[in-house]
Amino acid sequence: MSILISGLILFFAAHAVPMRPALRTALRGKLGEIGYKAAFSVVSLIGFALIVYGYGEARMAGSPLLYDPPLWLRHVTMLVMVPVFVLLVAAYAPGGRIKAGVKHPMVLAVKIWAVAHLLANGDQASVLLFGAFLAWGVIDRISLKRRGDIGGAAIAVPSRSGDVIAILAGLALYAAFIVVLHEWLIGVPVV
Repeated sequence: MSILISGLILFFAAHAVPMRPALRTALRGKLGEIGYKAAFSVVSLIGFALIVYGYGEARMAGSPLLYDPPLWLRHVTMLVMVPVFVLLVAAYAPGGRIKAGVKHPMVLAVKIWAVAHLLANGDQASVLLFGAFLAWGVIDRISLKRRGDIGGAAIAVPSRSGDVIAILAGLALYAAFIVVLHEWLIGVPVV
């Protein structure tokens, strides 16, 4: 668990910097734009690697059960995960109505992903991992609103092609995760 916790601290420390504009500006001034982005990326990747490794280790060691979700919640989780993939693609697709309406599709995707996984996983490591990401998503969205970051709402003329790309690619990615990727990447079959 200590590796998982260390990874979460490192990952979220890097992601907290943009929430503090004065600190971000100071770091950009000191490191330069490329240096800042490189440092942010390296710290985030190290934190993410520690999260993945620590979570795997905690699961292998038998993380204690905090609550035992009923089996039917796994089906709810699978249903709730559908928009997550559409939102993830919408965050990077050309600006469509989804991106404009949601404003910050990546943050919303993370929050939905975290809630969905908390529904299906009641062990200590899972609650720590998904609960931390849910808390980060809520805090980040509040921070974005306070900073006046309107995200996708700044899109002047939303394109239908952005929505088509987000929906089709999101559904394809969802299907790939259900059939192959979740078991291959996480080690847990979905079906």
